[in-house]
Amino acid sequence: MADEEKIVELIKEVPLFANLKRRQLQNLARIFVERRCGPDEVIVPQGRDGFGFFVITSGSAKAVRERSDGSTVVVNTFGPNDFFGELALLDNGPRTASVIATEPTHCLILPRENFLGALRRDGDMAVEIMVELARRFRTALEVY
Repeated sequence: MADEEKIVELIKEVPLFANLKRRQLQNLARIFVERRCGPDEVIVPQGRDGFGFFVITSGSAKAVRERSDGSTVVVNTFGPNDFFGELALLDNGPRTASVIATEPTHCLILPRENFLGALRRDGDMAVEIMVELARRFRTALEVY
């Protein structure tokens, strides 16, 4: 999957990056890293620093939140082309749930520090992404 053009084709479908120019997508594609996970492997643990943004390219995963009483609940499921961790790109706050592979899973990861460096180099990209994050936040607030 590491081919830059394949990554561009995948991430241009992610709403967070949908309004970016091809050049900007190519710049982002270069800074993604790959990770393969086995079934039941924790991709990101609840409570740990965010680290970055994840796109699942194959396989599947579930987001599991551990409650204060020790019980757990599945709060989301992910398959190919799904993504999570967009807030972790902006702050290094703790993950609100663990994400666990439910089968062999391949992810592309955009590490936070790499992303912030890209934003510093391209102000127009930063504006486009901030507008989309604000839109997503407003949509999430309307649900509650």
